[in-house]
Amino acid sequence: MQNPFSKKNNCIQCEEKFSNHEDLVVHVRHEHHKTIVKCQKCGKEFIHEKDRLHHARKEHEEEMRKRSHKSSYPDEYDTQNRIDKFRSRFGDKL
Repeated sequence: MQNPFSKKNNCIQCEEKFSNHEDLVVHVRHEHHKTIVKCQKCGKEFIHEKDRLHHARKEHEEEMRKRSHKSSYPDEYDTQNRIDKFRSRFGDKL
């Protein structure tokens, strides 16, 4: 059984312990007036940017992989197609 008061949910400023992440975020926001960062995809809140980045890589990995994959934008990576479009703007007539 997992310990509900693990170090993962401890406040690093006052050592108060919480049973879940959401309670810790509420505590930090109200007691220490810290800025909370939000995941733009799902709205989950985090105390540190590094935690949000870890969450995004872990939870939204598939979407991030699709965005960075060349096959998502085939026209942009077809070099000959880009050259042909550029050349079509210029005529041989002077």
